[in-house]
Order: sequence, then C-alpha cells, then structure tokens
Amino acid sequence: MIKIEEGLSKPLEEALPELVTNLGLTGAANELGVGKATLNYWLLKFGISVRRVALKPGESLKINTIQ
Repeated sequence: MIKIEEGLSKPLEEALPELVTNLGLTGAANELGVGKATLNYWLLKFGISVRRVALKPGESLKINTIQ
C-alpha cells in the first residue's frame, strides 16, 4: 500500500474515489497493479462507498461534499 501511494500525487484515500469513478473497479485495480479484492479491502478500510447510478438521456447528477 505504501509503495503504491508513493507513486501517486496524493494520499491513497484521496486518489481511490477518482480512480474508481474514472476507471471502474477493475480498471482502478489494474491501474494500481492490485487485485479487485485488495482494492475493495482498501475502499472498506478508508470508508469509501461506491455507488452505481443509471441516468437516462438529459439527466445529470451533482455530487456535493460535506465539510
């Protein structure tokens, strides 16, 4: 985990949501060079939830962060 984090420009807990959103679970795991089980464990460990949303044409989704 530390070795992979060293290659990223930000902490793993900040990089994972972006990677999974852009690449999906399989793509993110491949990009990081780990298995999907490892990636899912890290997501669980950092409390990162993954949601799948289907939108019809013309719909959009807005994500707000709570601070």
